[in-house]
Amino acid sequence: MSTYIWILLIVVTVMALYLLFYTYSVARAQKVKARYDSTIDDSVKEHPYLKNPIFVSLIVGTLLVAGFIFYYAFQWL
Repeated sequence: MSTYIWILLIVVTVMALYLLFYTYSVARAQKVKARYDSTIDDSVKEHPYLKNPIFVSLIVGTLLVAGFIFYYAFQWL
């Protein structure tokens, strides 16, 4: 396999493990509170998109794909 495939595989695996751990820790914290209709934390109010692992993975994935596209587009110039 190509070097780029291995790098992409490693990045995706690390990101998936991080997001799995983060989602598990958030779910465990919610279970400990035992109140689902509580107030929203101030850090989440300030940065609602950065605290959501789905948005983080979409942003990182989009940047990686855009980087590969630009790399291959300008490699031949």
